Amino acid sequence: MKQFFIIMICVFAVGATTLTVSARPKKRFDETTGTCRVLNVGPLEWESLPWGQGGKGFKQVCKSCHTRNNDEGAPFLWEESKSSKGWNRAFTSKRAKCARDGSWSKLSDDQLLMVNDYLYRWSSTSIGRNDAA
Repeated sequence: MKQFFIIMICVFAVGATTLTVSARPKKRFDETTGTCRVLNVGPLEWESLPWGQGGKGFKQVCKSCHTRNNDEGAPFLWEESKSSKGWNRAFTSKRAKCARDGSWSKLSDDQLLMVNDYLYRWSSTSIGRNDAA
């Protein structure tokens, strides 16, 4: 009986450690649509899955201006430029200059959701130091 409790404590400790180490968010609440977006797909399928389309949108539309030493005066951005909450705030409030000047209109509402999903998933706070990805 004593061995059983020791084994259960070890299993619980390993399970708790595993839960705290998993860094990639599995879902995101989108305030603009009031829906929960599922993000638990792996990194290898990024081109074929919906949130992977967000990576393409970010690279094609956003990074066309937000590069180093750009002429538009846009700040340099990469996925880790903001926290997950920061990216959500940027897409919900739409106070960024590029959102107000119509640059985001190159993307449909669905594409904007996917870009937000992508940036939320790969933000500065989504990667833990123990994360193999």
